Amino acid sequence: MSRAETERRTGDDDHAPEGPGRLRRAPGGPGRFHRVLGGPGLFRSELITTVRRWRTLALLGVLAAVPVLIGIAVKIQTGDDGTADGGHGGEGPAFITQVTNNGLFLVFAALAATLPVFLPMVVGVVAGDAIAGEASAGTLRYLLVAPAGRTRLLLVKYATTLVFCLLATLTVAVSALATGALLFPLGDVTTISGTRISFGEGLLRAGLISMVVAASLAGLAALGLFVSTLTGSGVAAMATTVGLLITVQILGAIPQLEAVHPYLFPHYWMSFSDLLREPLYWDEVGRNLGLQAVYAAVFGSAAWACFTSKDITA
Repeated sequence: MSRAETERRTGDDDHAPEGPGRLRRAPGGPGRFHRVLGGPGLFRSELITTVRRWRTLALLGVLAAVPVLIGIAVKIQTGDDGTADGGHGGEGPAFITQVTNNGLFLVFAALAATLPVFLPMVVGVVAGDAIAGEASAGTLRYLLVAPAGRTRLLLVKYATTLVFCLLATLTVAVSALATGALLFPLGDVTTISGTRISFGEGLLRAGLISMVVAASLAGLAALGLFVSTLTGSGVAAMATTVGLLITVQILGAIPQLEAVHPYLFPHYWMSFSDLLREPLYWDEVGRNLGLQAVYAAVFGSAAWACFTSKDITA
């Protein structure tokens, strides 16, 4: 990223009037900036910059393609009796056997398919690149322009990553809903409890589940941000974050380590299925959100301690 682009992101303009969210030249010399505190300009600029990157758009495109592929595969394998796998309904990922009867279930099936691997890997890439990417591009020191610049920048980076978690989850959900509506019928939803709810209420449940899935990635986002403060290489930070994700997933699959499973951040990820019960079952979902909050607090604090004490040379 060029210095001119960095100045545009942070709002620097020699001819722009000063005000909330703007920068003015500091008396220390050229190339140094001072941000007037207040205003959402830094967060807005960071979010736009993150979303407009070709890498980010490519990752979102992959996420959007997954529900389409699942929907097409289910449609091809639908038997003459209207059930998937030619009537062998017990096979396949969670919710997949109900997709042929109601396209809305493709949303739940797609989230269940992408949450263990695709969604966290995409979030891990964005979180790992948050600070280390700026350092490797040589733009980090230009963003640290206020007396409390490091803390503010770290909060903005984390907030941007959380918004991206929601954006990535909604990309999967919206793509799945559109594909399900095109390939399968829509109608009342049969819950896991066996009761029926209206399509409108089912749609609200899908939105609630998407929010919970996005919140389930908050702990991983904090972990990735912490890793990003440890190195000046964006590629190394992204690879390390994804590597830690895979390692934790492997640990969660080892029966001999069952005692530590409840403390691993992915352990309760699939608890969102309890929101398809009637009435809603919140116990596991609450444990999941509480665990994510603990991970966010611990690794967020570690990221702050590391970032505010390290020497910035790039």
